[in-house]
Amino acid sequence: MPKTLKVVLILIGLYAASVALFESMLGYFQPENQATLVVTTFDAADVGADRVLVRIEHEGELFVAVNHWPRQWYGRLLDNDQVRVRFEDVDARYTASKVLEAEQAALDTARPLGLGFRVLTGFPPRYFVRLTPNA
Repeated sequence: MPKTLKVVLILIGLYAASVALFESMLGYFQPENQATLVVTTFDAADVGADRVLVRIEHEGELFVAVNHWPRQWYGRLLDNDQVRVRFEDVDARYTASKVLEAEQAALDTARPLGLGFRVLTGFPPRYFVRLTPNA
């Protein structure tokens, strides 16, 4: 194998390892602040799992973005759209729904991700979820 190819493969491996480390640490520590919320998703046995996410308020509605590779919470949400949401003085049940492409583009424009963040996270695809309070 040529030396240049080995160097390129090593650099790709180091980049992949750094993305995995960054994402793992973020998932483990789940830092919270005034811009975050906690979404509890539920499995078929009604067992909940919490995930700290950045809160996006846009045109009077509440959203979260799916912009990391670890996204087990998102799969659980797609299986059961009933979630618990906690932030500030809110602690309530919400219905979660995927945002359609046209609205996704508007949200992406309103809340763009910087290049540095995209590099750190390994350029994952980005989706948005609308959180609608249950009556």
